[in-house]
Amino acid sequence: MATTERDYYELLGVARKATETEIKKAFRGLARELHPDVSDAPDADVRFREVVEAYEVLSKSETRELYDRYGHAGLRSGGFQPGHFDFGSLSDLFSAFFGDDLLNGRGAARGADLAAAVEIELVEAAQGAKRDIPFQVAVVCAHCDGDGAEPGTEVSVCPTCGGAGRLQHVSRSVFGEFVRTQTCATCSGSGRKIEVPCTECNGAGRLLEERSLEVEIPAGIHDGQRIRITGEGHAGVPGMRAGDVYVQVHVRPDPRFVREGNDIFSTVDLSMTQASLGASIAVATLDGDEELEFVAGTQPGEVVTLRGRGMPVLQGFGRGDHRVLVNVVLPRHLNAEQRRLLEEFDSHADERTYTADEGFFEKLKSAFR
Repeated sequence: MATTERDYYELLGVARKATETEIKKAFRGLARELHPDVSDAPDADVRFREVVEAYEVLSKSETRELYDRYGHAGLRSGGFQPGHFDFGSLSDLFSAFFGDDLLNGRGAARGADLAAAVEIELVEAAQGAKRDIPFQVAVVCAHCDGDGAEPGTEVSVCPTCGGAGRLQHVSRSVFGEFVRTQTCATCSGSGRKIEVPCTECNGAGRLLEERSLEVEIPAGIHDGQRIRITGEGHAGVPGMRAGDVYVQVHVRPDPRFVREGNDIFSTVDLSMTQASLGASIAVATLDGDEELEFVAGTQPGEVVTLRGRGMPVLQGFGRGDHRVLVNVVLPRHLNAEQRRLLEEFDSHADERTYTADEGFFEKLKSAFR
């Protein structure tokens, strides 16, 4: 596995002073994201192997110290050669995702998490909703109870690693003795040799199953937020709990409303005569249409505030406000009689007809305050 000589810390996204736990956490997250069997990115295979190589060096004190002092050249002089990993089989995929550590297949671990997505309308986000979310999940094989071997057959100790699941290679150089540990390729780190693989799961111990969960989406949720469902993800190794499901919620834009935090903004169109004489107009709200009274002389840019009619506060109390911005629509085309009437009106207008008021842009500023 050859890579360009990129900085290993940069590949894992950790600081040079990162702890062993931080390095392991970063690697596990990248391994699940970049594994070629689950990632659609064209460079997933290359990137995956790069982070495996980086982890292989930084997870061991000897190689990390050598790398910190002398860089890639020091590793080569010390006899380090990146390990080879075959991720083509289903059992390899499970060992990568369900083991505690890709390079230590015998570590006990809970199952891997999985992601799902759902789309809802803005009104549903305001009221709360329920959705059935389909997804594919790895479950323990019922035929072999997760053992991987056909029931009634024998499982022996791996002859290559003696049941350790790992192999150590010792090399000597001018920098001292160098010990490299890697997963046993014969048993994929399990330490066991299965003579007769399970006929149902082909030795993986798990099967992929189509499932559906009813997810309750809370009122007030924002676009892009995730809901965590504990214990419904991929099955872990025997005796450990399953992973979690993370459902990302996408809220579709509603052409009638604009959401800002927990507040809702919308507009209402009044004709010139409605604004001048006053009118009762049906206005769309999150709770349905509502009749609003507009007094005579309503000006463009005025804002009607419906207190407590916006979005609910997620995991809190109360609701935001709904602000309705008035837009006065002027006629674009007049016939002769309409023009005559308007000219007659204008001839009778005086200073009292048009009373100075707050500027339009000041009203816009007020609306968004």
